[in-house]
Amino acid sequence: MKKTLFLNPPSFDGFDGGAGSRYQAKREITSFWYPTWLAQPAALVPGSKLVDAPPHGQTVEDVLQIAQDYELIIMHTSTPSLANDVKCAEAIKAKNPSVKIGFVGAHVAVLPEETLQQNPVIDFVCRNEFDYTCKELAEGKPWDEIKGISYRNQFSQIRHNEERPLIHDWDAMPSVLPVYARDLDISKYFIGYLQHPYISFYTGRGCPAKCTFCLWPQTIGGHLYRHKSPEAVGREMAEAKALFGDKVREYMFDDDTFTIDKHRAIAISEHMKKLKLTWSCNARANLDYDTLKQLRDNGLRLLLVGFESGNQDILNRIKKGIKLEVAREFMNNCHKLGITVHGTFIIGLPIETPQTVEETIRFACELSPHTIQVSIAAPYPGTELYEQAKANNWFTNQSLVADSGIQTSTLQYSTLSSAEIEDAVERMYRKFYFRPKAIIPIVREMLSDRQMLVRRLREGGEFFSYLKERRLTAQNSH
Repeated sequence: MKKTLFLNPPSFDGFDGGAGSRYQAKREITSFWYPTWLAQPAALVPGSKLVDAPPHGQTVEDVLQIAQDYELIIMHTSTPSLANDVKCAEAIKAKNPSVKIGFVGAHVAVLPEETLQQNPVIDFVCRNEFDYTCKELAEGKPWDEIKGISYRNQFSQIRHNEERPLIHDWDAMPSVLPVYARDLDISKYFIGYLQHPYISFYTGRGCPAKCTFCLWPQTIGGHLYRHKSPEAVGREMAEAKALFGDKVREYMFDDDTFTIDKHRAIAISEHMKKLKLTWSCNARANLDYDTLKQLRDNGLRLLLVGFESGNQDILNRIKKGIKLEVAREFMNNCHKLGITVHGTFIIGLPIETPQTVEETIRFACELSPHTIQVSIAAPYPGTELYEQAKANNWFTNQSLVADSGIQTSTLQYSTLSSAEIEDAVERMYRKFYFRPKAIIPIVREMLSDRQMLVRRLREGGEFFSYLKERRLTAQNSH
């Protein structure tokens, strides 16, 4: 077994490169998701180490000290962070020339030839689901026999091996939680709407929804939801309780749509109730009242819900599969049941206008989730949105993020410029949060919990700094 390092490299200050499909950028407040995509293969490779540099404040110099002892390094990258990650790889190779370095992530899965051609420092990239690919690489299997990799052979020629099938036996996949406990400091991970400390991980991959902007189902995970059985998840959560005790205040099931199989979600929630664990998950805005009630009664605290837009035509164009009236009923039920909701919205989807922006702002205020995230539509390579943008000439000359890590608009329409899209983000945040209906619940939350008081005061300062930085970024780019 080769000595293997799984690395999420240092990046922009506050940049969450492992944040999944929708928002690989600097956030409004300090936020870091767990590096589940690297932790899963790390759990399959005995003796490996996982380094998640951004939340731990580790610099390139820190990483170089660690990396010099390894034979194989597998780095997670994303479209916005690729150039930065390549620089880190070059620094590692300069110090340890014999090391083999490979990249994983949606960008290299979609553009393996281009990535290898443009970046000689990269020895291989993994396509599709790469967990067992990484395991075989660490075991020293000849590269020409490993499914799912693109690599340079001894003559520096690029070769693409046959595709690796998707993983269907998820009960056989080891838990990532012992890797977290061994290699990560859980106190370093913050998400504004989750209790601290929290832990997030997947119980399966794939999403049946066909949203045109969503990255992972279109590039790696696929549209078939493959998952662990409720019994396997129950055993995993019992292990989590043994590992972390009462230190973890909340567990987040980060599956793209955890609630798509209602009976499975309820069965898992029953295990959570037995273990007396608080939990949250991703959900679509169409869960019925009875299901919501059962989940709440079994320890559900919060749902992370993508509402995206307040305009039905835009929702239809992005194949969201949700009607506005259904989302309204869903939110009414959540309010009745006392389930907290963090709503996510996207500005700049096809084909945004000043009127549809205002509809989305009004819709968010009407639904009144506890907190919101406002993103700019990000056309990642490999998504239908990216192909639409190319076909319709919607692209600007801007990158997905500025040098500061702030998200910028790479799309523009005849009805709305990229500058107007960026301005709308700040306007939506201000209109949503500067309302008594939004402020009062947050103040109550602060008064009831000292930790939350300190945290919200810090986040408030970060939020206003973020808005100021976003304004400066927009001014400089336009």
